[in-house]
Amino acid sequence: MAPGKGVLQSAIDSANAGDTLILASGTYTGSININRRLSLLGDESSIIDGEGLAHVITVSAPEVLIKGLTIRNSGTNLVAEDSGIFITDEADRTRIENNRLENNQIGIYLKGPELVIVSDNVIVGSQHHRVNDRGNGVYLWNTPGSIVENNDIRYGRDGIFVNTSRNNVFRGNRLRDLRFAIHYMYANDSEVSDNISINNHVGFALMFSNNIVVTGNQSIGDRERGLFFNFTNNSVIDGNRVSGGAEKCVFIYNANFNQITNNSFEECLIGIHFTAGSEKNEIYSNAFINNRTQVKYVGTRYIEWSKNGLGNYWSDNTAFDIDNNGIADQIYKPNDLVDQIVWRHPLAKLLLNSPAVQILKWAQSEFPGIHPGGVTDVAPLMLPPKVNPVVDRDYVNG
Repeated sequence: MAPGKGVLQSAIDSANAGDTLILASGTYTGSININRRLSLLGDESSIIDGEGLAHVITVSAPEVLIKGLTIRNSGTNLVAEDSGIFITDEADRTRIENNRLENNQIGIYLKGPELVIVSDNVIVGSQHHRVNDRGNGVYLWNTPGSIVENNDIRYGRDGIFVNTSRNNVFRGNRLRDLRFAIHYMYANDSEVSDNISINNHVGFALMFSNNIVVTGNQSIGDRERGLFFNFTNNSVIDGNRVSGGAEKCVFIYNANFNQITNNSFEECLIGIHFTAGSEKNEIYSNAFINNRTQVKYVGTRYIEWSKNGLGNYWSDNTAFDIDNNGIADQIYKPNDLVDQIVWRHPLAKLLLNSPAVQILKWAQSEFPGIHPGGVTDVAPLMLPPKVNPVVDRDYVNG
């Protein structure tokens, strides 16, 4: 099919359900609506250009395949949800594969369809305006059973944002230079696995969601948070790695009944900030390595971070293991009374080297009964657990 203005929509309107349209090299201008079951194929030199007006492609029929194209220049109206590809609730089982999307307000928007697959696309979002005024790379709303995997997403606002959905899988995506790499809101019974987040404000922000499996992900050089759990409950957070100097490797806010195991939290200002009434979380077999403050917990309750004789590894725990069982011989307490005073009253840092503070530290070590509560680990590990999420080195260094 030869390029031109209006040519592609005419071909779609003339096609029968089940037809395949193969696009020759060149630029096809104007927005299109795929309103019947079709396959739209080409290569990166087959360009659909929306000319800055509304959606570039609207999909309003089920079982559509869009593969191998360059899709660019949607409108810029965020309220109108202008998108490179806009998939309606009539477009169940659509597949979006191996495309390149450039300069669209929202890259791909799944608004209501079921069982859509978005895979192996390159999505380069906007760098204009403030970050919050840009669109997301992939945006999902009420799209149960959909899968977003192996995409490369850069710039824009959030890499993948899901709201009010369930049974989704976000797997093997590479996300960088964004606000949040992956952002969950009211999305239950889903999986976030083997994704790489680099140089974002926040890596993985999971909020108001239940029954999430978060495994094998990597946050590298994200500035504020590697992992952020807010009202996230009954979830499994296992085998993830945060490194590269974030303000907080993990922030847990009012998140309950979660299993947090086999993760590595490295080189952050705070390893884990645990606050706001989070209850009955199991936190064990993790590695806390070279964080300036391993744990920040401002509270008076005692919270135990071990299970069945298995605690966590703490790089600053200078302990002995006389019986050589891999478990330190003394209980580890990551924070003391002085820490709590400084967190509540930051100006108290000026007194850290004063004789009064030194006496207070000595008294607390000699008389544990005056410890103010907080995190304890009765079975700290002598060696860190192995955490090996897959890392694409070329992508990290690119």
